[in-house]
Amino acid sequence: MSIPHILIVDDDESLLRLLTHWLEKQDYRISVATRAGACLALLEHTLPDVILLDLNLPDQSDLDTLQAIRKRCPQVPVLMSTTEGEVETVVRAMQMGAWDYLQKPLQRTKLLTTLGNAVDRAKTTLKLVELTRLADGGHPQIVGQSPAMKRLFSQMDRVGPSEITVLLRGESGTGKELVAKALHECSSRSAAPFVAVNCGAIPENLQESELFGHEKGAFTGAASQRKGRFEQAEGGTLFLDEVAELGPSLQASLLRVLQERTYFRVGGSKEQNADLRILAATHRDLREMVKTGAFREDLYYRLAVFELLLPPLRERDGDLVLLARCILEEMGARHGRGVVTLSPAALESLSAHPWPGNVRELRNALERATVLCEGGEIRVQDLPAHMQGQVPARTTIPSSGPPFDLPRTEPATLSDIERQTILEAMEAADGNLSEVVRRLNIPRSTLYRRLRAYGIR
Repeated sequence: MSIPHILIVDDDESLLRLLTHWLEKQDYRISVATRAGACLALLEHTLPDVILLDLNLPDQSDLDTLQAIRKRCPQVPVLMSTTEGEVETVVRAMQMGAWDYLQKPLQRTKLLTTLGNAVDRAKTTLKLVELTRLADGGHPQIVGQSPAMKRLFSQMDRVGPSEITVLLRGESGTGKELVAKALHECSSRSAAPFVAVNCGAIPENLQESELFGHEKGAFTGAASQRKGRFEQAEGGTLFLDEVAELGPSLQASLLRVLQERTYFRVGGSKEQNADLRILAATHRDLREMVKTGAFREDLYYRLAVFELLLPPLRERDGDLVLLARCILEEMGARHGRGVVTLSPAALESLSAHPWPGNVRELRNALERATVLCEGGEIRVQDLPAHMQGQVPARTTIPSSGPPFDLPRTEPATLSDIERQTILEAMEAADGNLSEVVRRLNIPRSTLYRRLRAYGIR
């Protein structure tokens, strides 16, 4: 925790100015709100270390405000400021999770002492959560003990229990959906659905219906009413993977949902409430897309209230062995191979690989090797050829003889080469068809024909 951030909620503006003056001199960062609604709106976009809450706000009952804050930020200590004679309300507030209370008129020394204790409490809570996660090897299903992953876990512990919208950034294969699930599971919405949708896999003309649902007869083929992903995730979390692939009209619709928390089904006139948390992810640079006009700037700032950067595998020092051990345990059980280990030479080959496909590439390689290996030990020859430390044969044009000196040990047809090229592009793009089209520089219709012909999808 760097400079502690304090949110003061009170409708007495003169008191706010005084408290801000006191606390800024103590190197606190201050945000203020004079209404419960403004406080809750702020908590959609920021996560303070401590909240100082007046029990007598004009636009919402005392305990309703506290309850709403506790739902959004269960780990943030809330200090209540009260007037004399509010003993019963204070008791109820403490029972509902308030950390402590201060009686008005506020005394500077008492305020600073109590606030300092609350900040220490916030630090301790975060540290205990982090240590618990690390003792388990990370969050559920997320393994790592490298400094890069420790930083990620610490940030996840910070934002997970809140209602803040989070944008996950990272290369394909770094585990963005696993992180999104972990954020959902440590939130107050964990008992409700977690719904993931790959925006890049939905044709642009179907995106609105897929996300918001449609009414019967809304368009040709709409034979019945259909719930969209927003409705399926009601009360829980909606994860929008590859959000950069949303078309312009859907970007505008998503912005409206984030602002108004309402939406309409396609062809519908009844407004639907969006009681859910939205998490988004992309492997693309949204800032650059904003500069070129490909992505709405206002939507970017709504999605990126808090950004989590997932480190690529090549930057996770020491995690490869830990990941390999966990993956082999899973694959050995899945394929009935029992205990599977790596030979020293195989481990050396894996360590030398740059891992452009990150953890997904590692999983695929180890699953293949688990099936191929003999005697329960994976050797170098069980790994994919490009991970065996061998330089692949190059096509050359000799001075005499045949025009091309092609390798003869592994004959391949043009169809084989084309199919492999598409598969590699699909893996590199994390299944995002728009990205595959861009990488291969072919029409989308051509890609669909090839996918059907080769049985890839």
